Amino acid sequence: MIDYLHGRVAHLETDYIVLDVQGVGYRVFCPNPYFFAKSDKPVTVYIHHHVREDAILLFGFSSREEQKLFRRLLDVSGIGPKVALGILAGGRPETLVAAIQQENLAFLTKLPGIGKKTAQRMVLDLKDKLDHVGLGLDLTAGGLLMGTATDTALGGGAWPEAKEALKALGYTEAELDRVWHTMKDAATDADGVDALMKRALQLLFKG
Repeated sequence: MIDYLHGRVAHLETDYIVLDVQGVGYRVFCPNPYFFAKSDKPVTVYIHHHVREDAILLFGFSSREEQKLFRRLLDVSGIGPKVALGILAGGRPETLVAAIQQENLAFLTKLPGIGKKTAQRMVLDLKDKLDHVGLGLDLTAGGLLMGTATDTALGGGAWPEAKEALKALGYTEAELDRVWHTMKDAATDADGVDALMKRALQLLFKG
């Protein structure tokens, strides 16, 4: 089984990257492929190697925490790899963990592909199984309160946090202000930090 790959991003699409590892191109499906687009240097991508009867698929993540959380999501009945990937694309790992542990169904049902019954199963199956994920964060400060999400965790209110993360990737204030002007009217309360980052990176990558 492949645990991680280290190489250069040779190509990317909206749902995957092609990672060149010593001359071999691996197609890796990611929650946010554009996260890897900025670096000209080799990157490490943590892998979940998924084997089924008709395909062998690689799913990749920027951290061990995302990798572990993805695997936990697959343990929930009704959640397959594509839905789990969409969940991670729709919210930060620590926010998702907090929502599950606090039984925040209102937040969970805003995630792509998640209805009320699946959200309830996520809470039932995972609430007491995420302490080992290793996020090392104070989840009470992660933007969630019992039963509801704060404005800063969703929609346009998540942009300041997304902007800071993008600045850490090397983008300038002017570049980020320009893309926000383009995308702000389409932002909704269902957009978390990762969703806004992905949309902004798409625009930045296009120039």
